[in-house]
Amino acid sequence: MMTKSGDRKVMKVLAGETVFPPPIWLMRQAGRYLPEYRQTRASAKGFLDLCYTPDLAVEVTLQPIRRFGFDAAILFSDILVIPDALDRNVRFVEGEGPLMDPISPDKIADLDGSRLHEHLSPVYETVRRLRAELPEETTLLGFCGAPWTVATYMIAGHGTPDQAPARLFAMRHPEAFEKLLVMLTDLSADYLIAQIDAGADAVQIFDSWAGVLSETDFARYSVEPVKRIVARINRERPGVPVIGFAKGAGALLQNYRSATGVNCVGLDWTVPAALAQDIQKGGAVQGNLDPLRMVAGGAALDQGVDAVLETLGQGPLIFNLGHGITPQADPENVTRLIERVRGAAQS
Repeated sequence: MMTKSGDRKVMKVLAGETVFPPPIWLMRQAGRYLPEYRQTRASAKGFLDLCYTPDLAVEVTLQPIRRFGFDAAILFSDILVIPDALDRNVRFVEGEGPLMDPISPDKIADLDGSRLHEHLSPVYETVRRLRAELPEETTLLGFCGAPWTVATYMIAGHGTPDQAPARLFAMRHPEAFEKLLVMLTDLSADYLIAQIDAGADAVQIFDSWAGVLSETDFARYSVEPVKRIVARINRERPGVPVIGFAKGAGALLQNYRSATGVNCVGLDWTVPAALAQDIQKGGAVQGNLDPLRMVAGGAALDQGVDAVLETLGQGPLIFNLGHGITPQADPENVTRLIERVRGAAQS
């Protein structure tokens, strides 16, 4: 008998159910820690070519599913494909990370998002093929970068330690910054809805730089755009869950679920246990093992896994890392993590 989509464990948790042992996936689970990924990556002309070539993007998305049997697959792409669709000359330089042409206040009005879907059509094709090729019980996640985080790269042209260029830009040019955020919010909602239409079961919004914002700016630049995206999805594709991951937001996560409307709150590894438990009272949470434990392995990994399960395992939890898995992680440690989480029910 064929497994129905309703048996997808991740979707059950996103609906607020407690599943034990909890379902597992890892942020950046298709990545440089896997030798098969590095081999596929070498066959691409560049990183964006890997993202925009469905044959390759499908392959690297499926690699960790084949190897580890995760409960969810996440589309292989990048948060900067929207600036790329806006002709910001996005490129990935080995050893330097993502680069693009920094945007000035007077150029924001010239941004043209009319080619978004045409530019990102290979991504939608990847999603369609993934849903067809994945096991029925595996949840397929789409994603985008949050408007604030994407804006920080567009303004600086690269990543910075504290995103001071974007914060200064917002202070000095508030009207231009607001226009940029509104545009990115609308395009991000369009992009996620197109991924849902192509077959994504749920979507995640990555606000990787939420933690550099003050309380006031967090409400304006992080919460408000995500709230608008979630409202669009709820209105136009009702029933599709949204995971919100505001890395580094700390105590500001207390009201993140109610403020944004997300179904699940992603927790980074610095979130205190008491706060994590309090957030979980409102619904699903995701996280929050320190990614360095995947490098350390051994007792450090076991202790970290047990701590997450002890803190959050009695409620709706999707087991994940508190940020992406690093290239230095040992694949054997991933196997160890999965065995320990899934074996918890017998202990």
